[in-house]
Amino acid sequence: MAQLHIEQWGDGDRTAVLVHGITADTNSWWRTAPELVRQGYRVVAVDLPGHGRSPRSAAYDLDAMTDAVAEALPERPDLAVGHSLGALLLAGALPRLRPRRVVYVDPAWAAPPDEATAKAMTDALRAQKDWNSERIRVSLPRWELPAREHKLTALRRWDPATLDAFDGFAGYDPPAPEEPSLIVLADPSRNVPPPWAAQLSARGFVVRVVPDTGHVVHNEDFDGFWAVLREWL
Repeated sequence: MAQLHIEQWGDGDRTAVLVHGITADTNSWWRTAPELVRQGYRVVAVDLPGHGRSPRSAAYDLDAMTDAVAEALPERPDLAVGHSLGALLLAGALPRLRPRRVVYVDPAWAAPPDEATAKAMTDALRAQKDWNSERIRVSLPRWELPAREHKLTALRRWDPATLDAFDGFAGYDPPAPEEPSLIVLADPSRNVPPPWAAQLSARGFVVRVVPDTGHVVHNEDFDGFWAVLREWL
């Protein structure tokens, strides 16, 4: 894949890399990045293939997207954060990125239970391409105005063909982490339901839930999200 678009904030002596989720772009981190800068980080965020200002591709698959992320981001960051699809790709890129600490925000690790559910989920995401500002306001009532505006811009730039990358997705069951790893979950989380969260905790992950939040935890309740992240850092 062609070189991905990168955004950077700050010039701290520690590096944090951020990987957004499906339909979003680097502006998903509009509040997270400045807070990390205030904590002394240089922040580097990537637009995934077919998202934001990154180029589109003739075809998308998870392996190629993982490779593109690993090539675009600096190695050995002090912190790596991925949301949803970004968390899935980040997990695959760990052997090459080798971050010192990792945060997965409501990671897209669970496979749909059946083909009908998978199709319904894909159709619902694909339909977002036609959302306008009013639909975003109604659908995401807890998001602040800048977050909704960023969502609209991201949807206009997003290539829905990226959903093809999930064709045949059988789920991802992460091994025990080699580096300190935090999982921040929505409430409730369809991606990591409580029984699986308990298993991951026993495996060595730190698991935290931000109460009463939807999938994009850092836009649903940034204060709650940041409280969890800052305490863990």
